[in-house]
This record gives sequence, C-alpha cells and structure tokens, in this order.
Amino acid sequence: MPRFSVIVPVYNRRAEVNDLCESLLKQTCHDFELVVVEDGSSEPCRDIVESAARRGLNASYHYKENEGRSIARNYGIERSEGEWLIFFDSDCVIPPEYFEVLSAELDKQPCDCFGGPDAAHDSFTDTQKAINYAMTAFLTTGGIRGGKVQLEKFVPRTFNMGFRRAVYDRIGGFREMFSEDIDMSTRIRQAGFSIALIRPAYVWHKRRVNLAKFFRQVYVFGMSRITLHLLYPGSLKIVHALPAVFVLGSLALILLGIFVSAWFLLPLGIYFAAIFVGALVSTKSLRVAALAVPASAIQLTGYGVGFIKAWFSKILLGRGRDVDEEIRLRKGK
Repeated sequence: MPRFSVIVPVYNRRAEVNDLCESLLKQTCHDFELVVVEDGSSEPCRDIVESAARRGLNASYHYKENEGRSIARNYGIERSEGEWLIFFDSDCVIPPEYFEVLSAELDKQPCDCFGGPDAAHDSFTDTQKAINYAMTAFLTTGGIRGGKVQLEKFVPRTFNMGFRRAVYDRIGGFREMFSEDIDMSTRIRQAGFSIALIRPAYVWHKRRVNLAKFFRQVYVFGMSRITLHLLYPGSLKIVHALPAVFVLGSLALILLGIFVSAWFLLPLGIYFAAIFVGALVSTKSLRVAALAVPASAIQLTGYGVGFIKAWFSKILLGRGRDVDEEIRLRKGK
C-alpha cells in the first residue's frame, strides 16, 4: 500500500494532466499512487494517464458524470489506498523532490493535515508568472496563501494539501461549494486535528492563462468568502475585507482625482509602484513586473467586487447562500 494517494479531479485539461503526469514520473520518491477522476469532460485524458502508467507511474483513471470537483475528489478518495490523501489541482507541476521532502518533513514533525505553498516555474508564461505574483505577494493577499509574513492563520488549499485518511474517516469528504478547501480545512481544525504549513513541499502552479479568466476566478473567491462567513460565524477577518476596501477606496480616490485634485491619485500610484518594484525584485523580469500591476489590480478588484456583491445580497438583503447561483457559475467553468 502506498503511503500517499494523490487525488486529482479533471475537467477538460488534457495538456495540464500530461504535464502533471510527466512531473510525477520524475519524482525521486515513488511511494505514492495517482488517482485521476475525470468529471464528465468532453475531452477525456484516459490515454494520457494510461500512457504514464505504462511508463511506470502507479496511476488509475476513473470517469464519472459531471457533478463538480468536490464530488470528484470524494469519488477518488473512495478508490484510493494510501495512508495520506494528497490533493493537487490539474494545473500543477510537481518538483522532483516533492514526495521525498514531504516524507521527511512528516516524519520529523508529524501532523494530521498539511498545506504547502505554490510558485511559478521558469517555463510558465509571463502572464502566468504575473498572476502568480498577484496571488502570493504580501502586498496583495496579506500572506494568507502560505507567505512568510501572514495576517491570518494558515489555511491549506487543494492546489497543495493533504490529510491522513483517519481525518476523512472522521469528518467526511469535501462539500460541493465554492472554497471547498477552506471549508474542509476549517472543519479539520474545528475537529481538533493538527494542521501544519510545510514550506519546502511546494508546487509549481500554472493558474489562469489570461487575465479575463483570472478576474472571474477571483470574483468567485470574493463571493465564497461571504458564504464561508455564513457557515462559520466569526471566521471573517479584516484581511478578507481588504480587497473590498481597496475597491471602494480606489473609486473614491479616482472620483476625487477627477473632480477635485489629481493629487488624490497619488496613493494609488505609490501602491502600484510598490507592487511593480516587489515583482521586479521577486521575478527579476521587467515584463513580469509590468504585468504584475494589472494582474494585481484585477486580483483585488475581482475579489473585492465579488465580496461586496455577496455581502449585499447574502447579508444585507438576507438571502443567505445562493446555491443556484453557485451551480450556475460552476457550470460556466
């Protein structure tokens, strides 16, 4: 029985699955199995997974009708064998030493659940690198995705997350909802299980390939934060509302800059200049640093608008969790 079972839900991501399988074939530690669950894709990847299996990857492929990624993950868990359940997104590429590092870290500091950070590989496009910076920089996220400086307690997410099978046996699987990984991490913590951030066990995360798709993704993230607040009163922190504050504050500064004085635009200029410099220092690329400015603006605006809309409809108007809207947005993936 392998120590780790890697569960990956897939929806029309052939190229990504191929890159993921190639990276898993190169692991220095092979004490894992890969369980790919095709969630009703019109472009299945069975041949890719089976080809990797013939080349030595301990991999299985499962096809099911489209019901959502959480249900697909639970489906994969039920067909896995490992002591640890590991979750990657299909757009992740795994460094060769990942499982070797993870095994050593878990032996050294045992825990019930862990999460790791994500990064951009040198082969990624400049847009993907800029989006990665926007999603991981302290200036744009407050370090909530595993940064060295954090404004919130670390919460594992399914682009790089794992927990013992005993955790699943006790609290059950993922719920079909937005931010299902945050929901799962919250349930794990509330059940008294230990959670650790393992920084050396990172993954390369491709993220969205263009800024339009990125906007839609973070818009959904903003909406889901209010859903999580309704499920877990008291879970909403100041850091979660900062993008909404950014949206409202930026709108006020722009209006003041147009109708009163251009000096009101200075704070925005300073903020985005800081993002440019931070991205330049981090990526060593002028083009990526330049792209990081609009990417960061989209990240903050998309999340903030989604947050404000959900707060207005679900809290102010008292509509609660809009399941129909969540299903509609999911179907548009």
